[in-house]
Amino acid sequence: MLLCHLASRSLAPRLSDAVRARPPSSRPLVEMVRYNSDMAKFREVFSEAKHIAIITGAGVSAESGIPTFRGAGGLWRKWKAQDLATPEAFSRDPSRVWEFYHHRREVALSKIPNPAHYAIAECEARLSKQGRSVVVITQNIDELHTRAGSKHVLEIHGNLFKTRCISCGSIKANHKSPICPALLGKGAPDPETSDARIPVNDLPRCEDSGCNGLLRPDVVWFGETLDSNVLTQVEKELDMCDLCLVVGTSSVVYPAAMFGPQVASRRIPVVEFNTNITPKTTYFTHHIRGPCGTTLPLALARHESEVI
Repeated sequence: MLLCHLASRSLAPRLSDAVRARPPSSRPLVEMVRYNSDMAKFREVFSEAKHIAIITGAGVSAESGIPTFRGAGGLWRKWKAQDLATPEAFSRDPSRVWEFYHHRREVALSKIPNPAHYAIAECEARLSKQGRSVVVITQNIDELHTRAGSKHVLEIHGNLFKTRCISCGSIKANHKSPICPALLGKGAPDPETSDARIPVNDLPRCEDSGCNGLLRPDVVWFGETLDSNVLTQVEKELDMCDLCLVVGTSSVVYPAAMFGPQVASRRIPVVEFNTNITPKTTYFTHHIRGPCGTTLPLALARHESEVI
């Protein structure tokens, strides 16, 4: 997902508290790692939680076949995401950037939620009948959580299927495929593919009366700050939660990387679900290793103590 350079005044002090809580680096790693992969122990914690915050990253979408555009081979044509997902890139070549996002939209539309998405959605629906809550705080922009049935989703990096007019600022949902006729058949990721060089007037345009401004994807690009309203909601949920899950995220993209440690600094259980250890694993109460599509359905299934 997109890296965002943000220093939130309300969140940053809490991060410093979490950093101070980190075990001294001089201690052996085996002593630093305070995680427990015992599913049964997590299940007991889960059974008592009333307000659960689930932070999800690219690993969840990757299990549905969504490319991450990160690491070796993570290119669209010859470009890295960092080369395309910026206001400057859009200003220089909106046709190329729209081809990139058209490709991403078409890929996302062709994929379906995986068992991790469905486990989260089912858990939310079930616990809501018990007076308990689940919120998804996602770095992903593909809407797969919503398509799986999750109702309470905070998209901190925006949404592939929303557009924003650069002239009037109007934000609207848009699931057209293609989003405009000129992009039909465009956006192939192969390095040999030439840019389509679509005239700017043929790119997606605002349909509000009298506007016709150029549209851009309503996602957070490199160099942009996150939506302050969304961050306020995230902070409220993190303050309220009594259990936090960090699922399928490498915990290197800020500010989301500090959400889990922020909760852990309040001595709230934080559980990491990942195929690997991450830079933030040492902060957390439990670490459950494996594909989230395998581990989450087990972790979030109905507990024997549930009466509804």
